[in-house]
Amino acid sequence: MYEFGALNWSILAIYLVANIFLGGYLGRKISGAQDFFLGGKSIPWWAIGISVVATYVSALSFLGGPAWSYTEGLSVIAIHLNYPLVILFVITFLLPFFYNSGVASIHDYLEKRFGLKARTTMATIFLVSQGLTTAAILYATSLVIEFITGINVVYAILIVTAIALVYTMMGGIAAVIWTDVIQAGILLIGAGIIAYELIGNLDAPLGETLSTLKAAGKTDPLNWDIDFSQTSTVWSGVMAMTLFHITVYGANQMMVQRTLASKTIGDAKKSYTLMGYLAIFIYFLFFLLGVLFYNYYDGKNFEDGNTIILEFASALAIPGLMGIIAAAVVAASMSSMDSALNSMATVSTIDFYQKYKNKDATDAELLKVSRWFTLMWAALIIMPAIMYASAEGSILETLSKVGSYFVGAKLALYGLGIFSKHTTERGVLAGVVVGFIAVWYTATQTTVAWPWYCAIGGALTSIVAIATSLIMDGKQAEWSEYTIKGQKALFAAEGRAEKENGWYVVPGKVDKASYGLIVFFVLSIVALWAFNAMI
Repeated sequence: MYEFGALNWSILAIYLVANIFLGGYLGRKISGAQDFFLGGKSIPWWAIGISVVATYVSALSFLGGPAWSYTEGLSVIAIHLNYPLVILFVITFLLPFFYNSGVASIHDYLEKRFGLKARTTMATIFLVSQGLTTAAILYATSLVIEFITGINVVYAILIVTAIALVYTMMGGIAAVIWTDVIQAGILLIGAGIIAYELIGNLDAPLGETLSTLKAAGKTDPLNWDIDFSQTSTVWSGVMAMTLFHITVYGANQMMVQRTLASKTIGDAKKSYTLMGYLAIFIYFLFFLLGVLFYNYYDGKNFEDGNTIILEFASALAIPGLMGIIAAAVVAASMSSMDSALNSMATVSTIDFYQKYKNKDATDAELLKVSRWFTLMWAALIIMPAIMYASAEGSILETLSKVGSYFVGAKLALYGLGIFSKHTTERGVLAGVVVGFIAVWYTATQTTVAWPWYCAIGGALTSIVAIATSLIMDGKQAEWSEYTIKGQKALFAAEGRAEKENGWYVVPGKVDKASYGLIVFFVLSIVALWAFNAMI
């Protein structure tokens, strides 16, 4: 067991206590449920943008990213090529619907478009899937604490849960966002230190090392094979995972909720755009670390590849380094965990308590209920977190696989909602059932890789939903006002301005600034190709 020492404990303790104090400070500004859910719509866009980046990029990347590329090479970056396209789609087609509604839950849109059953179904799926993925994140952090201190995994899970719970309950979404900003900084500092020390401790200069890795087939980021059984190909990254990530960012309460805390729709779009530009750089760093570790350790097998960074950091024996690394990984976990707890409490309160229990609840009552739901969900995720301890392989990949079971249904419902004229509630509910069965069958009975689960589930859900809608309810005479076409007609009929401060408020119109994302996407592929070609 590594001797953590007083200095490292002090660094970790200061970080954890600072989070609690920040949550308490921000909690003083909360006077009702809307402040808890949306932070008074007073949070700057750049802070929201960093929070978006930290929540998903950091979720398990610090540990799982290097573990994944250690075994599979740099080709795993293909899974994350799609972010510019994803963000372009989300801010153009989906985000305006949610922001213009003025509500805190994105499932409100589904009720307006289809009906209450569709809303409740998707809210339930969100709570189940988010609970499982949050448990995976919690387990990731427990690995760090166990490795560096010897504390039992169960106790580590309880400690981290308690700390994230306290500041999230006190400060709501504002605490989530501002602690995420701090956590993102700590995470990147930790990664930077590891990268610097790793490069400095290689047996050969970096260029020579990369040449050796290239000869071993570890540095090619672009796998063009058309093989649906392979996880990391350009096709799975650009086609299948684009659909997956559209759902993650455009139909996911945890992600969308923080953008709804923006002052204007322009700020909301800018906060998301930050992710479109930064994600590829951060993922490239984590995956490159894994490839370099493969050279450093001469490809040896690890009992648990997720601890590679921890093994390396502890061997360096630099005073305070393990404290920083521990804080970085705890930050990675908490930046996702606090977001999950807040969004799950929001959905539980708005989509269930207020909808079914007390429609006339006061703002003060909803705030109290939200905090109780935050406590409840923190308690419920503990058991699956312990169960993840038996999982093998990269926890980043494990998390992605778990999430891929549910995203097809979300993708189809929101996609059909905004683009389809004839789809009805009975149709989409039938589609959700068939789509989920199709994904389960694909995952358990075929060799198709998990990135394609979303595309398969979404396609089957859509086909069944449209067919069932036409059979049971027939063709609809008018476009719903909650479709893209319906919204454009509504804006025209009411004489409403399509833009606000230079940004489109109406969905379906591409902002001038968004075209840069397309250019960046192309440049990213070219840059990755050039990286491998010039080694």
